[in-house]
Amino acid sequence: MKSKLLVLAGLAGCALSWAAKDPVVMTINGEDILKSEFEYLYHKNSKQQIGQQTLDEYAEMFKIYKLKVADALSEGLDTTKQFRNEFEGYRKELAAPYMVDSAYIEKLSREAYDRAGKEVEVSHIMFFKTRNPQENKELRQRADSLRQELLKGADFETLAKQYSQDRTVQVNGGNLGYITSLLYPYPFETAAYELKKGEISDVVETLVGYHVMKGGDKRNSRGKVLVQHIMKLVPQNATPEQEAKIKAEIDSIYDKVTNGADFAKIAIASSDDKNSARDGGKLPWFGTGAMVKEFDEAAFSLQNGEISKPVRTSYGWHIIKKIDSKPLETYSEFKPKAEAQFNNNKDLRFKMIREQKSAQIAKEYKAKENKKLLKQIREDIMKNGIDSAFHAKYDKSDEIIYTYGTERMKLSDAMSKILRYNNSDPEIALDYFNGFLANFQSVALMKYEETQLERKYPEYRNIINEYRDGMLLFEVSNKKVWEKASRDEEGLKAFFEKNRSDYKWTTPHVKGFLVQAKNDSIAKLVEARMNELGNDTLVNTIHKEFGKDVKIDKVLVAKGENALVDNIVFGTSAVRSANSMYESYFLHDFVVINEPEEVDDVRGQVTGDYQNLLEQEWIEELKVKYPVVINEKELDKIK
Repeated sequence: MKSKLLVLAGLAGCALSWAAKDPVVMTINGEDILKSEFEYLYHKNSKQQIGQQTLDEYAEMFKIYKLKVADALSEGLDTTKQFRNEFEGYRKELAAPYMVDSAYIEKLSREAYDRAGKEVEVSHIMFFKTRNPQENKELRQRADSLRQELLKGADFETLAKQYSQDRTVQVNGGNLGYITSLLYPYPFETAAYELKKGEISDVVETLVGYHVMKGGDKRNSRGKVLVQHIMKLVPQNATPEQEAKIKAEIDSIYDKVTNGADFAKIAIASSDDKNSARDGGKLPWFGTGAMVKEFDEAAFSLQNGEISKPVRTSYGWHIIKKIDSKPLETYSEFKPKAEAQFNNNKDLRFKMIREQKSAQIAKEYKAKENKKLLKQIREDIMKNGIDSAFHAKYDKSDEIIYTYGTERMKLSDAMSKILRYNNSDPEIALDYFNGFLANFQSVALMKYEETQLERKYPEYRNIINEYRDGMLLFEVSNKKVWEKASRDEEGLKAFFEKNRSDYKWTTPHVKGFLVQAKNDSIAKLVEARMNELGNDTLVNTIHKEFGKDVKIDKVLVAKGENALVDNIVFGTSAVRSANSMYESYFLHDFVVINEPEEVDDVRGQVTGDYQNLLEQEWIEELKVKYPVVINEKELDKIK
């Protein structure tokens, strides 16, 4: 009991300390408004105001703003599916920068840029992964066996051509040429940059497969090139006759482009790379390693404007024309591209960034595993794998497996995610369990951290509150004022009749239908037809019967606003329509009025005034409906 009291006393002390740092400035309908939020919005508002607003004036405006939000909450507008989805999307977007370690991302970006300054030659033997864990285990063992042969002196190219599943191997013998950063999976890239010339790597695992790599030469970055190309595709199982035919085609094309034919036109007409052919064979800027080795070497060896001889790659034949080149971009230009790649969940660095942040969070919230329980689970897996007996023993266990902050994770919480997983191979099953558990813990920690952001970061809390309240304010204002005013026809009419004297014109207005016709003959036919129709169906009927030969606009314009109307009604000089296809014009069923006759004559103005009335009535209602307590002492401190 004594220890519990001490804990509660400590928590109370923290709460009092926090309250002293961020006191309440007002309470609206029982919800406390902290000083930090008030000051944040006050300073933001001050920067946006043309005329400086006093603190008292702002406090009154802020109070009304919060009263409207309170009304929105009482209406349950924060519980709608649309609101929750939009707000949750924004919250996650705003939380994202707080859920990573920016210093760690900077470190990875710098590493990528430093590597980009060098190009490294690398060869590999590759085995593609399958969906079968047992097959993958065997593939890894096969890769390791080949590695042992290489370490004993076996020829790399010979083994590559015999065993590698990389489709380019029969052309390049496993030699990928030079590569640079951000092109290959991170483990592959890291091994390539760390290997010495001639050195054989350990088995490197990527998302797509297992690799045994051999280091090569290193050189400084050559930057990027811009080229056009014409390609003739060679099928993988092409016969010698097909090969010869395609070679003859590419040679013929080469003769044309080197004897004055337009390269772009030939590419459009003849290239089998249809994506680039549409743009005259032009490819995006690319650097070392972005293309297959043979294409890369040919493109970088050319001078601007020079055309290569036909180049054979694993895809077919290419003729390349170099347009331009540029050096490696600056770090500030490179960094956004690197960070965009880190955000791809298929990039290992995405996982590394999350795990690094998870480790920080775990340390902050004193996360602990139940080592005794996990030891028992792993021993059971190493005996029999994961089977029905394993699930029967652990799936519904209420034992605590993991603790962090105020959370306690039951084993059943974790096991509920792997109920359908079974594997009799102990090594595969254990790898799966360890990987799953690490991911489960990481996800739990990240979710927990998201719930703590508003407590830890006042600036985050203030922006979140501002966005939430802004959404609620819009919805409740639309419901109580804007949409209500626009739909309340009876209310608008009554308001107009009561306030007619407020709506005066200083110049006469013309109200009617302005008709423009293709010529005088059509104008006469249209006028005769309009005299037979009621105004409700007039516009649609005339458009249907006369089509584009006629243009009709319902107008209410002041004298001097429309030259065509002024000519007809007030006798000003004749003018031509702004649209040259219409030669004739006339007014139908028009009147000249000196003041508004009905609400439609000044609908926009009346609607705005009616909205103002509804808002004032709403505000007075809110002041009575919801209690407000102002902490004048704290407001005075802000002054």
